[in-house]
Amino acid sequence: MAQIVAGDERVNEKPVKNAWQMKAMDANRYATKKTIAQGMLDIALLTANASQLKYILQVGEQHQFYKLMLILISLSIVMQVAAGVLLIIQSLISIHNAKDRSIGFTINYFVDAFIFLSVFCDVMKMNFGLDPAIPLLQNKDNVEMLIP
Repeated sequence: MAQIVAGDERVNEKPVKNAWQMKAMDANRYATKKTIAQGMLDIALLTANASQLKYILQVGEQHQFYKLMLILISLSIVMQVAAGVLLIIQSLISIHNAKDRSIGFTINYFVDAFIFLSVFCDVMKMNFGLDPAIPLLQNKDNVEMLIP
């Protein structure tokens, strides 16, 4: 028997002979926690995109890639919202009927595609330098400009 020292006391513990003797993981609890965490990450990404959209609209045409950034941020937001709507629709579909299950799989493929394209847009916009930490200069006409 193995002994575990906790403070000054010794506690006897039986060794685990087989993996099945370990406490089984509760799949429902894991799935619920994973869904909540994923939802919070989605909300954080949507909030970040809204903040970036506000920033690019405030800077305006002075930004070197204004139109590209505006398109990428808008596409990302639209795809995130579309994926969210499809997930809500998917949650209403019964998986016990074979036809409904097929529709659910199709919706899931579209959700995956929207999320992939949204992340692709986010990666592309980060490569074009949308960084609010870059200080702005004011020229003699009192117009704010980005410092390269």
